[in-house]
Amino acid sequence: MIDASPMAWLMIEWHWPWAFYLLPLPIVFYLLLPKVKLQEAALKVPSLSLWSNHQTNTGLNSNSSWPSFLLPSLLWLCLVATLARPHILGDVVELPTSGRDLILAVDISGSMDIEDMQWQGKPVNRLFTVKNVLNDFIQKRKGDRLGLVLFGSQAYLQAPLTFDWQTVQTLMNEAQIGLAGKQTAIGDAIGLTIKRLQSNPEQSRVVILLTDGANTAGEVDPLKAAELAQQSKVKIYTIGLGADAMEVSSFFGTRQVNPSRDLDETTLQNMAKSTGGYYFRARDSKELEKIYSMIDELEPTEKDPEIFRPQSSLYFWPLGLALLISFIMSLRHLGALRPLKLSNKSAKSQL
Repeated sequence: MIDASPMAWLMIEWHWPWAFYLLPLPIVFYLLLPKVKLQEAALKVPSLSLWSNHQTNTGLNSNSSWPSFLLPSLLWLCLVATLARPHILGDVVELPTSGRDLILAVDISGSMDIEDMQWQGKPVNRLFTVKNVLNDFIQKRKGDRLGLVLFGSQAYLQAPLTFDWQTVQTLMNEAQIGLAGKQTAIGDAIGLTIKRLQSNPEQSRVVILLTDGANTAGEVDPLKAAELAQQSKVKIYTIGLGADAMEVSSFFGTRQVNPSRDLDETTLQNMAKSTGGYYFRARDSKELEKIYSMIDELEPTEKDPEIFRPQSSLYFWPLGLALLISFIMSLRHLGALRPLKLSNKSAKSQL
């Protein structure tokens, strides 16, 4: 926040203070450039009364010579001050940083539409549950840089790493099933997260991957992607989502099925273990909330706090004053020319 108190205005700083070395430049030009001799043209007139009146009306006498020097000097001073870019600094603001760069990789394939979850006593699909649980999880990540990868048949970077958790939350809520295809490309999703994290500090590279199936698409094998993640010092936490039992209606009545029969838990476990992470199993929304709470307790990597001081530019004040002085000088110049034009017309009429 910028302090607008009178004392703060006394603490003006300059981006380019060297600009004030230009102040004596007009004097240097005046001394070094050769003097220009003005030759006045002779004009025959029947009477000198018109010219004496003109000299009196224009006010060109010794008493009015000081504005001719003062105004251009002030104008030059204002222009130089504008060039120096004055500004005042606000109070020091410390950015809350925990040192973690965390990417959420969320499955939005066709199987995420299975309604084997409960939310407030009502059956909902898996993606609806994930969105509601992630909303709370993302809000607790203030200070972390968050990213979002959505994957189905292909993997897409929906949000790059950013401190703006609200934008990540909005993009997650706007995700739709099948937007990235109906199949599941787990390996491609991990490969994309590695690409986005490999330039970051090694101690802060974390990926949370949530899926409800097995790798059925993409060009990268999940275990190969996990091996690359291990080499890049990326820690992966995997979450397998889906209920163990679900009742469905058929022509022969109600029967119980396993909606998570396609979940490849072995691959998810090996991926997490090889990178130093953990595998979690979420069978309902409550288990999913507990899992994210456990991940929320991960020890963050310490970093030096990032600080900044907001600044407010003041260049428009001397610039505005320079425009005002230029306007005043223009009015004085026009006022000096007007009697001369009148006198010339009178002189012509007498010739």
